[in-house]
Amino acid sequence: MARRRGTMSEAFKVELAKDLGFYDTIAQEGWGGIRAKDAGNMVKRALEIAERAMAQSNQTE
Repeated sequence: MARRRGTMSEAFKVELAKDLGFYDTIAQEGWGGIRAKDAGNMVKRALEIAERAMAQSNQTE
């Protein structure tokens, strides 16, 4: 089975990890070292940011 490439940029993922407080784990162990809960929190935060950006763009139209 082919593995899909992620849609988040590396810089954005790093920013989220720092914001959520587990960047040290990534720096030491790589992305495979994070817990599933942390990965889920990253996705949740990314969705919140995207929803806010969409709401703001809709208000300016």
